[in-house]
Amino acid sequence: MSTENPTHNEVNFATPRSFGATLKSHLKETFFPDDPFRQFRNEKSCGRVVKKAVQYFIPIFEWLPNYNLRLFRFDLLAGITIASLAIPQGISYAKLANLPPVIGLYSSFVPPLIYAVFGNSKHLAVGTVAACSLLIANTIGEKVSFKDDPTLYLHLVFTATFFTGIFQTILGLLRLGILVDFLSHPTITGFMGGTATLICLQQLKGIFGLKHFTTKTDVVSVLRAIFENRDEWRWQSVVVGIIFLIFLQFTWFLKRKRPNLFWVSAIAPMVVVVVGCLFAYFAHADKHGIQIVGHLNKGLNPLSIEHLNFNSQYLPVTLKAGLITAIIALAEGVAIGRSFAIMKNEQVDGNKEMIAFGLMNIVGSFTSCYLTTGPFSKTAVNFNAGCRTAMSNIVMAICMMLTLLFLAPFFSYTPLVALSAIIMSAMLGLIDCKEIYHLFKVDKFDFLICMAGFIGVAFISMDNGLMMSIGLALVRTILYAARPTTCKLGKMQDSYLYRDTEQYPGSTGVPGVLALQLGSPIYFANSNYIRERILRWIQEEDDVVNDEESVVEHVLLDLSAFDYKS
Repeated sequence: MSTENPTHNEVNFATPRSFGATLKSHLKETFFPDDPFRQFRNEKSCGRVVKKAVQYFIPIFEWLPNYNLRLFRFDLLAGITIASLAIPQGISYAKLANLPPVIGLYSSFVPPLIYAVFGNSKHLAVGTVAACSLLIANTIGEKVSFKDDPTLYLHLVFTATFFTGIFQTILGLLRLGILVDFLSHPTITGFMGGTATLICLQQLKGIFGLKHFTTKTDVVSVLRAIFENRDEWRWQSVVVGIIFLIFLQFTWFLKRKRPNLFWVSAIAPMVVVVVGCLFAYFAHADKHGIQIVGHLNKGLNPLSIEHLNFNSQYLPVTLKAGLITAIIALAEGVAIGRSFAIMKNEQVDGNKEMIAFGLMNIVGSFTSCYLTTGPFSKTAVNFNAGCRTAMSNIVMAICMMLTLLFLAPFFSYTPLVALSAIIMSAMLGLIDCKEIYHLFKVDKFDFLICMAGFIGVAFISMDNGLMMSIGLALVRTILYAARPTTCKLGKMQDSYLYRDTEQYPGSTGVPGVLALQLGSPIYFANSNYIRERILRWIQEEDDVVNDEESVVEHVLLDLSAFDYKS
């Protein structure tokens, strides 16, 4: 009887990489996951390298040489369409930020031009947004009242916008877009929902025609102010506001039912403003309890760089406003740009977008503009109108320039109740009840994160609500790493596959072998937990079969989830 020598298969262990190579690889994957320098590798001509570098950092030089009249026809229509939306939104959101209405028009002129040069998205439309407008008013208003000292308040808003641009540009240059990723989808959903609820309630001031109102931004204070000033309610204002709101909601409903009629919903705010101006002018509405915007200066943006206030007394509040709004504006703008790019199977570079947002806010703070980003409503209209490039932003800016030069005084008759109706109609679409319910059904922890942002913003304050939601999201991330999922594996019948025994009750284990699967790599934060969890699995196996004699002879660990490379 002969015995054959067992076959031994040698495992080839590659030489470990040096510390320098490992560090370089990790830094590249962290800061340059898109490998932006690949286009320069095979270039030997210095001129072509410079050309590609200019096109990379200034994207307009990439698409402008190939631009033609056919593309311009689409961009012209889209630019005019979003300009009709930018005028009422600019005035409305400026009032929401407690700023002169003309500042909102200024903010739709210069920033879109800057974005068209440096922006990476073809579909993003630049403009002011409600959430950041309210956040600026809340943060700056804690230090300086817009009623007591409107000039100082305005200068601090310009300064906060400048800091917003600085933070955004630094994040883009240092390629720290990873920080924005910590604003999870549940966090944004809850924050936007809470902000929209708060803004809708605040607009009841305009709907009821109130002259006195609270400066606080929580639901309880807002509702108290509305009912404490019942003697100021004006039925004329209520009737006009309800009519405008019904009209705006009808156009939104029409767009949902007939997507090809999106343009009806897009121009509806402009129709409300024009009709409101004509009504206020011919009916002398201001004499019947309906307040109007008031005088609007005609002319282009005056320089405001000399008005930036870096006084140490106000520096903390402007830095705070700049940092918070920078993160929120980036998260919203980059996410929206990527969402519409995916529909066309295109890619948007988040770090380029950060730099573009930062530059347009820096230049905007020098030219009497306040914070701008990529609002969803305007970008959706731009996309549906068939825009092809960022030229639509330039067309919008030209339309705004003509408005500022020739039509600004006409909008001075805009009723405040019309602006309130426009804002309320826009905010109702931001309260995504279906998504909140979906989070509740799918993941209770995500639902908790969402509701922390919603309730915190609505009942405490915007910044505290945002921090609560982000804090819970970070706690969840830490728990995932520190308490990884583990499961016992069993062999499925008539198969070579091993699966979780709880998910597949019919699977069976191998006698004497305990097979476990670990859901994440082992490191210092979870090593003790994994050791204790394995010991508990062994103990449970022993208790099931025999209380005295251990039947587990081998523990087999499935480490397929490990991806660590040295």
